[in-house]
Amino acid sequence: MTHPSQAVSVERVAPGADLALSTAAELGALFAAGKASPVEALAAVLKRIERLDRHVNAFALLDAERAYADARASEARWARGEALGAIDGVPTALKDLIAAKDWPTLRGSRVVDPDQPWEEDSPATARLREGGAVLIGKTTTAEFGWTALADSPLTGITRNPWDLTRTAGGSSGGSAAAAALSLAPLHVATDGGGSTRLPASNSGAFGFKPTFGRAAGYPSAHTGTLFHITPLTRTVGDAALLLGVIGRPDPRDWHALPAAPENWLSDLDGGVRGLRIAFSPDLGYADVEPEVATAVASAVRTFSDLGAKVEQIDLDLDDPLPIYRMLADAAVARLFANFPEQRRGLADPDFQKVAERGREIDAVAYLGAVEAREALGRRFALLHERFDLLLTPTTAVPAIAADHAAITGSRGVTPSPFTYPFNLTQQPAASVPAGLTRAGLPVGLQIIGPKYADARVLRAARAFESVRPFARPRDPA
Repeated sequence: MTHPSQAVSVERVAPGADLALSTAAELGALFAAGKASPVEALAAVLKRIERLDRHVNAFALLDAERAYADARASEARWARGEALGAIDGVPTALKDLIAAKDWPTLRGSRVVDPDQPWEEDSPATARLREGGAVLIGKTTTAEFGWTALADSPLTGITRNPWDLTRTAGGSSGGSAAAAALSLAPLHVATDGGGSTRLPASNSGAFGFKPTFGRAAGYPSAHTGTLFHITPLTRTVGDAALLLGVIGRPDPRDWHALPAAPENWLSDLDGGVRGLRIAFSPDLGYADVEPEVATAVASAVRTFSDLGAKVEQIDLDLDDPLPIYRMLADAAVARLFANFPEQRRGLADPDFQKVAERGREIDAVAYLGAVEAREALGRRFALLHERFDLLLTPTTAVPAIAADHAAITGSRGVTPSPFTYPFNLTQQPAASVPAGLTRAGLPVGLQIIGPKYADARVLRAARAFESVRPFARPRDPA
């Protein structure tokens, strides 16, 4: 795992300091000041992964040899004063739904044939390389990102760092567990129905789903316009830093938004004073566990303390899960059509059932779901005429048992009732750690903004973090 010629040497930082616990922003500052090197940072991260990942199973692939080559190149750039940017030399991981040249993108599935050329970087991967990031490997995902469990037939269970008997949450469970445990500061994940926010909530990390199209995606995901490329980190500042790199257009993604004019870090500490914020404890239909509801209500009061005008609202909203399922099931059917019939049987049986369900959807019903989605989007757009932000719980319950599939006989766990609505509406939404249950499990608060108000959501998350610092899990023994 570690490179034999590279030993961790952090005396120039502080005796006994562990560079792996540094944020990306801190590492960039250390590199710039000559107080640490990218090679030292990588060695510290790989050493931590070697010690801790066997407990949580967050990584599907590690490439230490290539990472060390990139770290040495970064170290030389910093020494010449020619760093490519603030993330040059920072260890970074990709969820295994993100394409990277020369690395297989198996998407947590045995259906994908590993014996094929892997010749192209996704837009996010390309932007990271251009910025000098040290890519260390790929994190685990639920099969094709389809379930709220951190579990796939290919890589097995990814466990929650707060309680190893619990799931880290899906589908970006590897990214969330690794971020929470400081197994690399920066993680690129995805969110097609809550797949970043839900595991961030379960694992006590920060997950941000930008406005759809903000971070370009390619190859196109089977879930189409539900699918977002996302930062998943330990801190809000690192997510803003990462978004500044991956949040750029790419000609391969015809949904990509134009380049954002703002620097996501420039107004990050602007606070929330004077903002009009709505709080919906249930979106009108969700049944929330009492401990989660109490923790979220306490977190919401923090925004009043910070000077925002907070109003609890009652949303007479029908659960949009049928709309979401119609679109998602059809997407899975289309995905399966791309694979040879003899490979489809390698998928999780419940996933195969979703594809079968999707094949039965007719065009009229599908277009009806599209119309209902548009109506939902209009409803929230009108809500944001009155309110700058909306707050909800991220999940209705804390992390469930990691072997939930074995207990229930089904892996078909529904995403959080609070996450998929905002994939349908394509709004920016973040999950911030908002406290712990009596059993020591993280609870997440979701912060939602109107479309394109990504900077406002990040600013609100940062304001909360500044007075309610995010707790860390203890290292698994």
